[in-house]
Amino acid sequence: MTNYRYSRYQYETSPRKLEPEYEPLVETQYKKKKTTTVKKNNKPLQKQQVKSHVKVMGYVLLVFASLFVISYRNSLINESFNENESLKANLAAIKKENEQLKVNLENSLNLSNIEKLAQTKLGMQKLDNSQKVYVSLDKKDYVEPASEEVIINDDGSWIEKLLNTLLGK
Repeated sequence: MTNYRYSRYQYETSPRKLEPEYEPLVETQYKKKKTTTVKKNNKPLQKQQVKSHVKVMGYVLLVFASLFVISYRNSLINESFNENESLKANLAAIKKENEQLKVNLENSLNLSNIEKLAQTKLGMQKLDNSQKVYVSLDKKDYVEPASEEVIINDDGSWIEKLLNTLLGK
């Protein structure tokens, strides 16, 4: 083995050949011709790739459609929930108003309020002794006794009639 120091020396007289930094165009032209033959063989592969892309797009569209349906259902649920809440709020307001009207009605039903209203609006007055009229009635009985005798025919129920006809009575 040679030492590192001596490995740099060249003992021959011919110089080293330099490798080109690029490849000539001639070789690429040949490769292009070869790829054209490969493209003819790739047609079934391209059809398979197209089919796989179509499948993937179908799945993506299916997922998108299902998410759209789910979001639409959620929006319908939110609308009905909001409507329900607004109806509950209206019901609470109506109940509160009803309670207030009941309290107002109970407060206005005092005897003194009724008397005052009767005197002012209807022109009524309290009863005086001069307005009292006594009626005397005779102590005679005005109910007449029945002159006819009432006979009640009770044949019985339909079961008794059926038994009577079966037994020959």
